[in-house]
Amino acid sequence: MDIKNGFPGAVGNTPLIRLNSFSEETGCEILGKAEFMNPGGSVKDRAALYIIEDAERQGRLRPGGTVVEGTAGNTGIGLAHICNAKGYRCLIVIPDTQSQEKIDTLRTLGAEVRTVPAVPYKDPNNYVKLSGRIAAEMDNAIWANQFDNLANRQAHYETTGPEIWTQTGGKVDAWVAATGTGGTYAGVAMFLKERKASLKAVLADPMGSGLYSYAKTGEITIMGNSITEGIGNSRVTANMAGAPIDDAIQIDDQECLRVLYQLLRKDGLFMGGSVGINVGAAVALAKQMGPGHTIVTVLCDSGSRYQSRLYNREWLASKGLTMPE
Repeated sequence: MDIKNGFPGAVGNTPLIRLNSFSEETGCEILGKAEFMNPGGSVKDRAALYIIEDAERQGRLRPGGTVVEGTAGNTGIGLAHICNAKGYRCLIVIPDTQSQEKIDTLRTLGAEVRTVPAVPYKDPNNYVKLSGRIAAEMDNAIWANQFDNLANRQAHYETTGPEIWTQTGGKVDAWVAATGTGGTYAGVAMFLKERKASLKAVLADPMGSGLYSYAKTGEITIMGNSITEGIGNSRVTANMAGAPIDDAIQIDDQECLRVLYQLLRKDGLFMGGSVGINVGAAVALAKQMGPGHTIVTVLCDSGSRYQSRLYNREWLASKGLTMPE
């Protein structure tokens, strides 16, 4: 019998999917780690589980306690699921710019949700800083602090990276992914680089983020903006600090949409916005490297969390974007 122990036991061990249309287009094996198949629906289930279990081991989170986090949605959803499974309360602070689908899901899961204006990280009322202050004022509560809590990248160093290595039989030439907290990109890059020094670790970045310029020049410069949610950053988090970055690729929103609609119509995959950035960068990297290489990226979450935006012609037009035909 192969039985998982509740929700936490079902996190991880997701399939690695060949993205057929893009693989055939580039002559490379472009593979997507199907993190949307985690029980909470996203890659963030892994970080959420590691953060909570790390706090339990340290005695910082006791029975009946509360987990507080500032999140663009998916980490909050993962935390809410795990809190329900383990008997904790969950309080989420989320920017009011995030999709209604994610906010509604959090409330359905029983989390207390506080929506706040989206302001830069340097502002004391930034959603991340605000969540930290709220946690500090509560009894028997922890601040998940996903951006700077190294349990986040440890989750991917110990699980996602080894899974990719095993699933490819070690035949992987490049790892490419966008980053918000840095946990997924950094944890996988660190593990794979230890196994294969020649592997290229490439950062994917949307417009409006400073990480592309950081990778290229060592300085954070922000240009443009993006409709994608939960990725990009204006600072280097603790999770990203020291992570290997061999190169960076920036993908704009229209290219992101082209990739998403191709995944939907040619590969049967209904994906969220960060996947468009990830796969778009993987395709660009494949064209740089040439045919015959194996490139792995991450399929972070489903398009159902962004349906009213990314798959809505009127909403896209309001942002000056065209729905791919």
